[in-house]
Amino acid sequence: MQEAPKRLESGTPAFRRLNLALFAAGFATFAILYCVQPLLPVFSEEFHVSPAVSSLSLSLTTGLLAVAMLVTGTLSEVWGRKPVMVASLLSSAALTILSAAAPNWQILLLARVLMGITLSGLPAVAMAYVSEEVHPKSIGLAMGLFIGGNAIGGMAGRLVSGALTDLGSWRLAIGTIGGLGLIAAILAWRSLPNSVHFLPRRARPVELLRSFADHLRDSGLRYLYAEAFLLMGAFVTLYNYLGYRLMAAPYGLSQTAIGAIFVIYLIGTASSTWVGDLAGRLGRERVFWVMIAVTLGGALLTLFDPLLMILAGMVTVTFGFFGAHSIASSWVGRRAAHSKAQASALYLFCYYFGSSAVGTLGGVFWARTGWWGVVGLVAVLLSLGLALAFRLMRLPPVEAEDGAGT
Repeated sequence: MQEAPKRLESGTPAFRRLNLALFAAGFATFAILYCVQPLLPVFSEEFHVSPAVSSLSLSLTTGLLAVAMLVTGTLSEVWGRKPVMVASLLSSAALTILSAAAPNWQILLLARVLMGITLSGLPAVAMAYVSEEVHPKSIGLAMGLFIGGNAIGGMAGRLVSGALTDLGSWRLAIGTIGGLGLIAAILAWRSLPNSVHFLPRRARPVELLRSFADHLRDSGLRYLYAEAFLLMGAFVTLYNYLGYRLMAAPYGLSQTAIGAIFVIYLIGTASSTWVGDLAGRLGRERVFWVMIAVTLGGALLTLFDPLLMILAGMVTVTFGFFGAHSIASSWVGRRAAHSKAQASALYLFCYYFGSSAVGTLGGVFWARTGWWGVVGLVAVLLSLGLALAFRLMRLPPVEAEDGAGT
């Protein structure tokens, strides 16, 4: 009998190629997704829209992304992981370049809606790919590096868009991000190892819907899905309206300076990798709640007026959030007994739905109660996340397909 192919382990050339490909894929996806975030005040001024309406350029994308991932995650169970991921990256980069020429606000929003659909083919599928192809002992590290690529991509997209908007225009900024996305997509296509543990399924809608129901019956997965909504909603809300606060008196920061604040995302790169590895050694449930508490503490720090205190708070928020997300996302892949892409898609549906719904709701709080209202909303969300984290600690482990309890 032929021996089954081994799973990828850290330290091997194949594992390094996988990490390079996933890092590039995460970079491209999140640079494209979040390049508009520091431009929200620019859109408000140029298109004469309110902060809440301006935030739709991000919220509509993440909202459609959340829904579309339920479909693309399912399609990858039939078509395979790598083809769906590569098609997603290339089409999203092309749409980004086209959106730079949008003649009005409505066309720009339409392009961002379509990007929500095309971008959906990567995040959930990548999580499933890692859970299938990587050795259990190396999953935390691989997922941490993937999320690190997400963090650097999100940072680079915001930083480049802020600087190029000051130097030229927002159109130049978004077009440049699209070009970088094309390069990263080609790199991912060339470097990503083909799946060897993927087993295609027939496109039977009833069976696929039954898989979703199976995941939702597990209380541990339900808690993790709720955590995704709460954590991402809190995180995006803080960053969405930070620019409005810091461009106003007494700070008066430029667009370039606002974009430069997203260098803080480098902290997320480090924390996602380090915390993911730490959780693999000490136990996810022991580290997860600590990261949520760190995120809450950072949000409260931003209530102080000195700029250094605000920045220290955002550093703390970023460290805690990416650490918590690294743990939760890998936890979903390990806890799901089957159809891992669908389990990951449900997690990311809640993740991006939180970004879309709470990110826009935060604009209402900003308009009515200022920064104190924004932080108050975030504090409520993170407190609920802490309560769920303690519930997760008390759940018994389940047996995944490979026999490893989680």
